[in-house]
Amino acid sequence: MAASPSASPSFFGDISVDHAVAGFGAGTVATLVMHPLDLVKVRFQLADSTSSSSSSSPAAASSSTSTILAYNSKTTLPHHVQKPRFGTGVYTALKDAVQVDGWKGLYRGLGPNLVGGAGSWGLYFLFYNMIKKQMQGGDPNYRTSSGQHLLAAAEASAVTAMLTNPIWVVKTRVFGTAKHDSAAYRGLWDGLTSIYRTEGLRGLYKGSLLALVGVSNGSIQFATYEEIKRRRADLKKKRFAKEGREWKTEDEKLSNTEYILASGSSKLVAIALTYPYQVIRARIQNATPTTAVPKLTIPSVISSIYKYEGLLAFYKGLGTNALRILPGTCTTFVVYENLVWAFRSLALKNQELK
Repeated sequence: MAASPSASPSFFGDISVDHAVAGFGAGTVATLVMHPLDLVKVRFQLADSTSSSSSSSPAAASSSTSTILAYNSKTTLPHHVQKPRFGTGVYTALKDAVQVDGWKGLYRGLGPNLVGGAGSWGLYFLFYNMIKKQMQGGDPNYRTSSGQHLLAAAEASAVTAMLTNPIWVVKTRVFGTAKHDSAAYRGLWDGLTSIYRTEGLRGLYKGSLLALVGVSNGSIQFATYEEIKRRRADLKKKRFAKEGREWKTEDEKLSNTEYILASGSSKLVAIALTYPYQVIRARIQNATPTTAVPKLTIPSVISSIYKYEGLLAFYKGLGTNALRILPGTCTTFVVYENLVWAFRSLALKNQELK
């Protein structure tokens, strides 16, 4: 990062709040744009390629873990999702979503996804910048290191993951059902209350341990992103010095193309290293315990996936995820950075007027 954010004027009274609002706005835009592909990605993650179209639903499944992980294709996932193929599979999944629930089917579960997506980005940037301010120890010109970026990102991701996990549980289950399914939740609040009533607080925090494992994803991504931004800003500053041009605060802003390349490359590194945990988490979050269905654990899910579906099953939905997450990530960070700079410019104008 070129300059410490705490050295910048704040539009909302605190620089961390500025970043939180920018993150919330960026998360909203990205979620609205990329929601249909997010829907397909989760359905691919939930698919059990060993199951047939007559496999039972989770509520009435046998004790076979492989069967437990499958969905009833007549009431939830269409048949093609059981053996997803990148390209044609994505198109067919989107087409079937429209056939089952109409065009609104492409935005099934938008409420939980919007609250979770926008809220997560807002909270993440809030905590991330608060932690960085503490690391600076009151010195706005202190330049945080790459290691501190990694630590701040990990702490912010962990707190955000715990606060938003119940939302993601509801989102996963909504994505895994068709609107007309009798077991489908009517919305976010219905999902939260239903899970709490039938499964207790533990039900809302299914997959939370794996969500903490996923902290590594955000940490790697953001630390890499910050380092790329810092290096680009340093190169720009050297070029200015070589040309004899005066360096101003607003010159720290990179181009949208640079933000796209920085966010895209950092996300590629992160998802390549951490993707399998998302598949495992989705399976655990989606399982509804009954007297006939044993409680799923991380080891049992890993063992079942590897035994019945093979190693590649841990990367189900990766193609769709890359297709969804890269444009989504680039959109998020471009909107976020432009909002942050817009708030900074407005704050500077307010200072001048005063």
